[in-house]
Amino acid sequence: MVRSMTGFGRAELRGDAVVVSVEARSVNHRHLDVALRLPRALAPLELDARRVVAARLERGRVDVAVQITTVTGQPTQRVVTDAALAREYVERARALAADLAGAGVAGEVPLAWVLERPGVVRVEEAEPTDAALPWTTLEQVLGRALDELVARREAEGERLAQELRSLHGELGAIVETMALRAPVGAQRREERLRERIRSLLGSAGLDEARILTEAAMWADKADIAEELTRLRAHLAELALVLDKGGPVGRALDFLLQELGREVNTVASKADDLELSQAALAGKGVLEKMREQVQNLE
Repeated sequence: MVRSMTGFGRAELRGDAVVVSVEARSVNHRHLDVALRLPRALAPLELDARRVVAARLERGRVDVAVQITTVTGQPTQRVVTDAALAREYVERARALAADLAGAGVAGEVPLAWVLERPGVVRVEEAEPTDAALPWTTLEQVLGRALDELVARREAEGERLAQELRSLHGELGAIVETMALRAPVGAQRREERLRERIRSLLGSAGLDEARILTEAAMWADKADIAEELTRLRAHLAELALVLDKGGPVGRALDFLLQELGREVNTVASKADDLELSQAALAGKGVLEKMREQVQNLE
């Protein structure tokens, strides 16, 4: 199944003391780029978590956030004091008071003043007592979040694949229009050549052999038979890639580059209005296809 690179998944596991929750979101990226945010207690499990994500996804910028919260009734924050820093404040304050004693400055250092000094008292997020969860627990929650993420990427990918199939059919119709216009264009080029020679020579006789030779040379330069063959082959390959599914983004991007090259060649060779319009329409369809393919894994 074709998958998009955008999606979101969330899962949580509630225990007696803590709740483990995992959120995974992904957006477009040329390669797989995983950003993990883990609590300090789970830092040793980061490499294992990265391997799980890499095993499930091929491309995209993936942000995974893991949180451990306490259940109701347990404190979520704790007060931390720095006694060494407080002592330093007191000693410095007393030393300053001694230096300024002659200026009439005196007095003891009150506790309230010490507690107000920066860094002496701070509030931190409380680490649950059993925050050091086993790997199997994190793997279970992470796997469920990735399941939802992948499911959403697949749903979005299928929608994009349907749009690409529709554009594929539109581009195929344009290619067939090019094939129909090519011989008509050659005939019109020969007629224009005759008109030009007739206008130059006036009543003098026309050299039919020379006209045919010039028309053949002109037709050879403007021939798009090879381009049409390659366009049909690339379109057939594109349909096969879409039907195959899986990580098809890079393959489709390459095929669209090849299709664009052939359409540009047809446009450069076209000296027929309808053929030029068909080539321009083909470029427009390819641009729409590129926008969709950029979202595919």
